[in-house]
Amino acid sequence: MFKGKTLLITGGTGSFGNAVLKRFLNTDIGEIRIFSRDEKKQDDMRKLYQNDKIKFHIGDVRDIQSVKNVMHGVDYIFHAAALKQVPSCEFFPLEAVKTNVLGTENVLTAAIEAGVKRVVCLSTDKAAYPINAMGISKAMMEKVIIAKSRTVDPQKTVICCTRYGNVMASRGSVIPLFVDQIKAGKQLTVTDPNMTRFLMSLDEAVDLVLYAFKHAEPGDLFIQKAPASTIKDLAEAISELFNYEKPVRIIGTRHGEKLYETLLTKEEKLKSEDHGEYFRVSADKRDLNYDKYFVKGTPDFEKIEAYTSHNTTRLDVNGVKEKLLSLPFIREELGLE
Repeated sequence: MFKGKTLLITGGTGSFGNAVLKRFLNTDIGEIRIFSRDEKKQDDMRKLYQNDKIKFHIGDVRDIQSVKNVMHGVDYIFHAAALKQVPSCEFFPLEAVKTNVLGTENVLTAAIEAGVKRVVCLSTDKAAYPINAMGISKAMMEKVIIAKSRTVDPQKTVICCTRYGNVMASRGSVIPLFVDQIKAGKQLTVTDPNMTRFLMSLDEAVDLVLYAFKHAEPGDLFIQKAPASTIKDLAEAISELFNYEKPVRIIGTRHGEKLYETLLTKEEKLKSEDHGEYFRVSADKRDLNYDKYFVKGTPDFEKIEAYTSHNTTRLDVNGVKEKLLSLPFIREELGLE
């Protein structure tokens, strides 16, 4: 499927971009283009991989001309460029809009003009019932994706979206923070012990994107099912793995944080398809001429539950430890590889 093809990864110097690279470098893919605004991270990747298949392009999704400059000859796009830190977006919401909403519009516009065959965009659980600026910007991003998918011939370009929960040990996430606090001999800082979060590995995030790539129709949203744990159990699991005995310090909820996250809303659950490890939510294909549609109603709506980190499979401390030990980052820190 990827033989001789060119894949563009926006935000390609991030955790997801590196995980995709590791998955594809030893395949018969022709070229992987890394598009980002950080020249230092690009230089680090260039030195790390030393592979002629990887081509680096400096640019910013906010600047449509720089996006268009990288599109020539691209077959597929994984759109991962984003502002994703919840507190930062709370203080600078327009910056989140510029990157997450307008940046996505730029990528899709350029992709359609260049005849890119398939585009998979990455979203977040915070886009479902959003309460913070990051989630709201990602929710609007999803709306842009669906709207844009209606404007293009699916024989030429298919645009779809994936939504997933916290990616364990990704840059800026809590697991590397806990490890750094342990190394520094500090207490682990916990916002709310009862707060729950989905737990996914980077490999699972890549699996989700590849599943969407292979199976999506225009405007589809694919969601990965994932277990969750409380932040208290996560901190306890890491402490046990590192034989660390200092008590945690509760610091309170940060700007824009929820007690639990939602991956699939009640409204989406109603029209979703269960694909085993994933949910598929198809785009609403109706147009604005509402009078020609007849809707019977949804009498069982109240019985439907959203899919959240509170009602998914809950891992206990031992379950979290097992999940953590599957991560190369944790195994390296423990000296296991």
